[in-house]
Amino acid sequence: MCSLRKHIRLGAGVLIATAVNLAATASFAVPRYDGLWSVSIVTKKGDCIASYRYPMRIDNGVLGNGGDIALNISGKVAADGAVKVAVSHGDSRAIGLGHLSGMSGSGSWSGASCSGSWTAERRTS
Repeated sequence: MCSLRKHIRLGAGVLIATAVNLAATASFAVPRYDGLWSVSIVTKKGDCIASYRYPMRIDNGVLGNGGDIALNISGKVAADGAVKVAVSHGDSRAIGLGHLSGMSGSGSWSGASCSGSWTAERRTS
């Protein structure tokens, strides 16, 4: 159970970070970023899980949960590909910022006790 919580905490952190960045962006993305994305999260500081991969769905530029774990994901992709996301699960939260371009993207994330980077690959459109 502790390992699952760490995975969820880390995943939530990264997703929250990305959602917050998107929410702060004034312009919304065009549907060119819509689809299912595979997001790889890497911890560079803190005691969170070293790495984690999780699906994220983008619909009309709005980020959402693309997987089975009950994570709260919110955020947006701007027309220029700028991403802001917020992820939470229980009392764990994280914020992510970065950029999408074509079929991939990258950025950084931070939570209460951990931080790191993320990369994304488009799986479907």
